[in-house]
Amino acid sequence: MSFLTNDKLTIVGAAGMIGSNMAQTAAMMRLTPNICLFDPFEKGLEGVVEEMRHCGFDGVNFTYSTDVKEAFTGSKFMISSGGAPRKDGMTREDLLKGNAEIAAQLGKDIKSYCPDLKHLTIIFNPADITGLVALIFSGLKPSQVTTLAALDSTRLQSELAKHFGVSQSKVTGARTYGGHGEQMAVFASTALIDGKPLAELIGTDAFTEEQWADLKVRVTKGGANIIKLRGRSSFQSPSYTSVEMIRATMGGEAFRWPSGCYVNGQGFDHIMMAMETTLDENGVAFGEVKGTDAEIAELKQSYGHLVKLRDEVISMGIIPATADWNSVNPNL
Repeated sequence: MSFLTNDKLTIVGAAGMIGSNMAQTAAMMRLTPNICLFDPFEKGLEGVVEEMRHCGFDGVNFTYSTDVKEAFTGSKFMISSGGAPRKDGMTREDLLKGNAEIAAQLGKDIKSYCPDLKHLTIIFNPADITGLVALIFSGLKPSQVTTLAALDSTRLQSELAKHFGVSQSKVTGARTYGGHGEQMAVFASTALIDGKPLAELIGTDAFTEEQWADLKVRVTKGGANIIKLRGRSSFQSPSYTSVEMIRATMGGEAFRWPSGCYVNGQGFDHIMMAMETTLDENGVAFGEVKGTDAEIAELKQSYGHLVKLRDEVISMGIIPATADWNSVNPNL
């Protein structure tokens, strides 16, 4: 079986549960024979490499390093789960300062060691902010950086499929936009249940307004629910979905869900958030989000929440004021 490319893919945070699952998924998808695993935790990292070797993947060469220069040099694609995970009772925002600092260093390391990187996908929380911080310091173009927002849309699809008793693939157009957090905007107007518009079902006996309101809460708290059920932050779904994202940028199948991307227009300025996106080997591009007036108002509210978080990171001194971003990264 051939690979999509021979380009080097580096997985950051590879000793963790998300990172190790990403390594396995990337090998199973036959993305590249050239997979490098990076993590400061040497023993755990070596353990992951041993496990990957024990899988017996044909033709895949797993390299690993605790040295950032060695791991990053020559990288063309990168996925990073290299932040602190969320624990029970924590919000994504609780991780803000520490993970924003990690993202800043990641961006600087990309600029130093792999400035020719083609695409970076960030999945450590709060992903909209960590992705934005990494973009600023990396020197990459906005089209070259995405964040994992898709989980919110897949969680909406899952909850709708469970409610209506249909297979998940029968729920199409499930969409959430804005922040990857509990302030996300959950859209009804885009979704179809086995071909029937969801908007026509809401308010009927099949799906009351109250049931829709409850379902939206389950979607926004989907990650917190995994922590309650499993005693740890979600790792299989972010691993799989983020590798699907990087696969699209490596020339594989187009990505099916909204991605987090840099937005500076349509009334949303200097922010990273989920939009209706196209993700392929040209990188990420976004179009206009269409919805009802109430949905667009919800999206603007989600954007407002992200602006507050961004401004907090500016006040911490981790990133400069928006007017100065261009001097750090001429692509912004």
